[in-house]
Amino acid sequence: MKRKTFITTVGLLAFLFAWATPVLRDKQQSFTVVIDAGHGGRDPGSIGSAVKEKVINLAVALKLGKMISDKHKDVNVIYTRKTDRFVELIERANIANRHNADLFISIHANSIKKASSVKGAETYTLGLAKTQENLEVAMLENSVIMLEDNYEQRYEGFDPNSSESYIIFEYLQNTYLEQSISLASGIQKAFASAKRTNRGVRQAGFLVLKATSMPSVLIELGFISSREEEKYMRSEAGQNQLAKSIYTAFAKYKDDFDRRQSYSDSSSASKIRNGSANPAKNEQKQTTADTTGKEQTAPANHANRQIVYKVQILSSDKRLPAGSPKLKGYKADYYEENRLYKYTYGESTDFNAIQQIQKKVSKDFKDAFIIRTRDGKRLNPNEK
Repeated sequence: MKRKTFITTVGLLAFLFAWATPVLRDKQQSFTVVIDAGHGGRDPGSIGSAVKEKVINLAVALKLGKMISDKHKDVNVIYTRKTDRFVELIERANIANRHNADLFISIHANSIKKASSVKGAETYTLGLAKTQENLEVAMLENSVIMLEDNYEQRYEGFDPNSSESYIIFEYLQNTYLEQSISLASGIQKAFASAKRTNRGVRQAGFLVLKATSMPSVLIELGFISSREEEKYMRSEAGQNQLAKSIYTAFAKYKDDFDRRQSYSDSSSASKIRNGSANPAKNEQKQTTADTTGKEQTAPANHANRQIVYKVQILSSDKRLPAGSPKLKGYKADYYEENRLYKYTYGESTDFNAIQQIQKKVSKDFKDAFIIRTRDGKRLNPNEK
C-alpha cells in the first residue's frame, strides 16, 4: 500500500471511530425513536417523472410518526425534519444522539439508471457492502455531504464516490448490529405481507447510520425510477401502506424491547435479593474456542487484561445443541446477552489474525462480524 493511501485510510478510521463513539445514555422512562426523512430542501434526492424523493420520504415519515404517537403514549417521536428543509447528514445523527434515542429509522426511496423495471423495498443496516449494487446505493445516499459547506474537512477526506473510502467499514464494529438486523427483518417481513416485492435485508456503509449510537436502519421504500412504483409511492394509499408496514415492525420491536427491559429489571432485583450481585462471590468460568477450534477453560477473573477479538457468527433465542445444523460444523462458543445466545468462532489478540478468521467464516455466515472481549465479556466500542 502506498504511504499516501495508508495515511488517508488511518485518518479516515480515526475520524469515524471518534465520530461514532456512543454518548453516555441515562435510563429513561420513555422510549425515543428518531424518524429521519431523507434529503430535503436544496437536496431533492432521486427525481422521478412526477415527484421528488424528498417529498415521498417526508410524507411517509410523518405518517409513521403519527401512527406511533397515536398508539404508543410512552414513545417520544422525534423528527430530523418535519418540513421541506435541508438538514446536514451529520446533524441528522446528532439529533438522535442528543436525544439519547433508542431507535433511528431513516426513510428513503431508491433509483437506478436505465432499469425502470426494477422494483421492490429493501432495508439496510450498517456494514461493508458485499455487492456492487449495495455499494452504489450507499454512494448515492452518502453523496449528500457534497452539498454541505467544507465537507472535505468535516468528513476528513471521505469521498462518497470513491470505492476506496468504503474499505474502512470492514474495520468498524457496530454494537447494535443484531438489534438493527432484527428490526430490518421485521420491516421486510411486513412489506412482504403487504404484497410489496421483498428485496431483503442488506448491509452497506451509510455514514448516517455509523454516526448514530443506537440501533438504526435505512429503508429504501421502492424505486422512483419505476413509473409503477413512483405512482404507488406518491399516492396517499401507497404512503399509508408503507408507513403501516414500518409501524408493524416497530410495534413488534418495541414489544420485544419492553420484555427485555422487564426481564433485565426483575433479574437485577433477584440478584440483589439473593446477595449475588457481588462478582467476588460469584467467580465464573468461561469456555472459549481458539482459532483451531480447541476448547479452553479459564477463570473469568484471570490476570490477563488483554483485549481478545472474536468473530460473532449468529445469535439465537434458544441455546443450540452441540452439532446443530445452524452452526454448520463450526466448533463455536457462546455468551448470553439480552436474553439471546450469541455464538462466536475463533479468538486472537491479533486483529489481523481475527480478520483472516472472519473472512474464512463469512463464506458460511455472511453477516459474521468481529467483537472485542476482555475477561470473557464483550466490550462496547468506547471501552478501552
